[in-house]
Amino acid sequence: MSAIESDTRYVGTRVARVEDNRLLTGRGTFVDDVARPGMVHACFVRSPFAHARINGIDAAAALALPGVHAVFTAEDLNPDVREAWHAVAGKDVADTPRPPLAEGDVKFVGDPVALVIADSRYVAEDAADLVAVDYEQLPAVADFRRAIGGSNAGGPVVHDAYPDNVAGGMAGMPPDEEIFSSADCVVSENVYQQTYVPVPIETRGMVVEWTATTGELTIWASTQTPHELRAFSARLLGIPAQHVRVIMRDTGGGFGQKVVPMREDMCILLAARKVPGALKWIEDRRENLMSAGQSRHVDGTVRMAFDDDGSFLAVDIDFAQDVGSYPTPYPVLTTAAIGMFFPGPYRVPKASFAYQTVFSNTAGLHAYRGPWQYETLAREVLLDIAARKMNMDPVELRRRNILRGDEMPYVNANGMPYDHVAPADTFEQAVKILDHESFRKEQAEALAQGRYLGLGFAAYIEPTAAATGHLATEGCTIRMESTGKINVYVNGGSSGNSLETTVVQLTADALGANIEDVATIQGDTAVTPYGAGTQGSRSGPMTAGAVDEAGTMLRERIVAMAAHRLGVESDEIELADSRATVRADPEKSISFADLAYRAYYDPQQLPPGTSASLEATTRFTSSAMIHWANATHACTCEVDVDTGHVTLTRYIVSEDVGAMINPNVVEGQIAGGTAQGIGGALLENLAYDDDGNPLSSTFVDYLLPTATEVPSIEYGHVEIPGPGVGGYKGVGEGGAIGSTPAVINAINDALAPLGVTVTRLPASPATIVELLEGRGH
Repeated sequence: MSAIESDTRYVGTRVARVEDNRLLTGRGTFVDDVARPGMVHACFVRSPFAHARINGIDAAAALALPGVHAVFTAEDLNPDVREAWHAVAGKDVADTPRPPLAEGDVKFVGDPVALVIADSRYVAEDAADLVAVDYEQLPAVADFRRAIGGSNAGGPVVHDAYPDNVAGGMAGMPPDEEIFSSADCVVSENVYQQTYVPVPIETRGMVVEWTATTGELTIWASTQTPHELRAFSARLLGIPAQHVRVIMRDTGGGFGQKVVPMREDMCILLAARKVPGALKWIEDRRENLMSAGQSRHVDGTVRMAFDDDGSFLAVDIDFAQDVGSYPTPYPVLTTAAIGMFFPGPYRVPKASFAYQTVFSNTAGLHAYRGPWQYETLAREVLLDIAARKMNMDPVELRRRNILRGDEMPYVNANGMPYDHVAPADTFEQAVKILDHESFRKEQAEALAQGRYLGLGFAAYIEPTAAATGHLATEGCTIRMESTGKINVYVNGGSSGNSLETTVVQLTADALGANIEDVATIQGDTAVTPYGAGTQGSRSGPMTAGAVDEAGTMLRERIVAMAAHRLGVESDEIELADSRATVRADPEKSISFADLAYRAYYDPQQLPPGTSASLEATTRFTSSAMIHWANATHACTCEVDVDTGHVTLTRYIVSEDVGAMINPNVVEGQIAGGTAQGIGGALLENLAYDDDGNPLSSTFVDYLLPTATEVPSIEYGHVEIPGPGVGGYKGVGEGGAIGSTPAVINAINDALAPLGVTVTRLPASPATIVELLEGRGH
């Protein structure tokens, strides 16, 4: 039996978050809270054009401003790059161009052209305005759908090395056109998803301090991957990794945007060795919306074929995804997942897909919570369209096709192996919580009164904790101090996913300790073992495995020491309440504090040959390639057909993430993702005009959901154990995957009596009114 499974006093309970005290009292430490002696500040000079040639840069006026130390251009920084690959892709995978500062020409509005260093951010911003850049404007293409073909079609080219503007692509099996031509029911739609972005409450930022005398680099960063940032920085600068230390204290949200260092991060790292003190860069909100990258933005044609009973015969998806000008490698690699996962949690005999990733003169694609989310959006929207075409309730159509637990293991039509899941269970639970029949009665009564209510479902299956490459391992050190108190060291870091709380719960149970005796140290590469960080819904399963291995090792040492001290065999000892007790004689016990004191200060009393160490370090390697999680989202709404305003009235999520380490944490992760998906369905749109000018670079124009738009969420939990330690699965991304299609389906259900279907997002009031007016309403 593993250490975690031997005692479950805390795991599975709603333990309060240990990080909340400092965060809620304003005592967190974010990058902007870091101050170093002699620190200087950075500000980027950014392009006002979507595409232009740089004929010259004159920094004389900026350098004359008091307090300005330097103005760096591409020729100052870019040649210093040694290697710029990240572990998410690896050093041998072909990558797209990504120069730190713009070289030769700029490729989107916000492209960093120069870097100003000054005594304060205020002076740096003033100086940035004084840097004169001679631009020669060039033709730009902001709409990636019009970019395909590039010079071959007589249009602008984003990168000369890609004259057709196509970064890459892939196709699976070709579609079975015979099925689509002969099936009893075939539906086909174009589904367009707009650009929307993570918008973390804390923007990007870092403080970098170079100590020339020792050749050491210290980085305080807002990052999801401190150890990989350390490795990336060492490669970038060509210095030994042991001379680089990354410190991540608190991070105000990441959501994928802070996994891979971007071009601005590279610039700050490169410039840090050229300035007189530590260098701080904090991105402002306009920069974040304009330059931190884009997400989603997919356009595709999806098809489904059914027999006369409503059973799937075949599905096909053909799509293109915008990767902007300088994409990070992660989301480009995950674009294939849209096609691979398109059959979803359903019994689909045949599936086909094809896609292209396309450059445009906009900010580059970056990862965002479930970067393959379009597959669920396109599939679930089309399922509802198919149900209406067959005069069938969408619930019944899903019920006929959704996979059951007794069908596992199951390999989807694209070769993805599902196991340890039962999508039908979460679906039926959501239907039950909703009380489907009662809603349909309420809907009919409302329609008779001229009110338009709608119900939307979305079911999905998602890979979590994918054990590929550097993601397959996670380190952990557990140390009992001389006082008997326990510290657990993991890569981790506080980025809103409550990893501090969950590892404390796991460790307390692994050692039989009282939870108040356990603390955690995370996010400092100088003291924590290597880990791949927060990405891919991996933190729960992977840290659980790492804590289990280290906890098992340390537990054995504690038991051996206690057995010797109490004069019994090891198998007679049990650990609980931070004590070792003889199972048959509870009066015979010794506290962890007493054991630790003797191990540290009186090791001669230990059995001969016994190590005095009360510390264990392990590097857990997952044996499970994927932990499949799944969920069903259900949403009800009312649409005002005069104004196009949508009011969400109920929201239900039934999710299976295996055993739950902490239900509060699970529900918090679901709620956060769901809110982001609701924003993507109704409000958020990182829009550009035809010339590539951003139209939503402030919160005046980029609309985020608030408590007014997001209803209270009702939760249902199905616990089918995953294949790893403790049966845990990931939960970080699911809420953001299922919520957008659930909301769109609810809107379409409400508008179905009027013959209106939303297939272009977002479903803003203007969009809905335009659709209604187009149908003569």
